Amino acid sequence: MGNNGSTGASRKPSRKKPARGVSRRALLIGGGAVAVGGGLVLARDEVERMWWRVPGVEKPRTPGELDYPGATWVAASEANWRRADRPDDFGIDRVIIHVTQGSFASAVRVFQDPAHRAATHYIVGQDGRVVQMIRELDVAYQAGDRAYNERSVGIEHEGFVDRPKDLTTAMYEASARLTASICARHDIPIDREHIIGHVEVPGTDHTDPGPHWDWDRYLELVRRAATARAARSAPPAAG
Repeated sequence: MGNNGSTGASRKPSRKKPARGVSRRALLIGGGAVAVGGGLVLARDEVERMWWRVPGVEKPRTPGELDYPGATWVAASEANWRRADRPDDFGIDRVIIHVTQGSFASAVRVFQDPAHRAATHYIVGQDGRVVQMIRELDVAYQAGDRAYNERSVGIEHEGFVDRPKDLTTAMYEASARLTASICARHDIPIDREHIIGHVEVPGTDHTDPGPHWDWDRYLELVRRAATARAARSAPPAAG
């Protein structure tokens, strides 16, 4: 968990006329400019893709809407996350695994507390229940690193890192289904480069999910859940 960091100074937009066939909007990226005909030059197809990273065009939202149908919605305090429009303004390529160091109820309570200044998108209980507290569209203050916050979806798991009995089968399986769903939505590979622990975030002082978290078991469960999900969504075979 952590804060959202600071932004760098923006550059003045270029006054050069945009290249023919490429809109000026496509050339202005986050307040900076892509110079065409001098200075930094980008291929036309790359420039045209980059407009998706420009903040300001938001998807429609419904309060309490879920990204994962297996969850229940309980809103985190707005002080614990930042409104965004992911993956259009920030690409999502990581799932970060946390352990709460407390009960399910205490995790929900602190994520609703504006003084806490941290939260994850989801909490998974030892009984397999899942609560979503922040939309995947938005940036949760979860990792203690701004870049990792912007690129990831965070999942807390009820328990303590030094108590292996807290890592129940129901929790592993529910979390695996959730992670498989996140990976499918954002085209995230199911591997240890893209599904990581909080301890692996650069500069963190956290140790979760701890030495008892069984990564081999977990990734196998995620892959199984992904396979089952793909089978359910596949069109029926022609008879």
